[in-house]
Amino acid sequence: MARADKVKTVDIRQKTEKELHLMLEEKEQELMNLRFQKAVSKLDKPARLRELKKDKARILTILREKVKK
Repeated sequence: MARADKVKTVDIRQKTEKELHLMLEEKEQELMNLRFQKAVSKLDKPARLRELKKDKARILTILREKVKK
């Protein structure tokens, strides 16, 4: 079951490299904020950390595929 905020691979592949870099920056910023919240207090949705890490990995993988081509 996919969540609305989860990034789908099909959607990522349709984006340009520039859009992927922007998307990656957003994910990294959100991940940093969640890590800070985790250090300060308890997170409301701890699974969101895992989702962000996986989204970031998906984006990086597809970016590398595009660079190889």
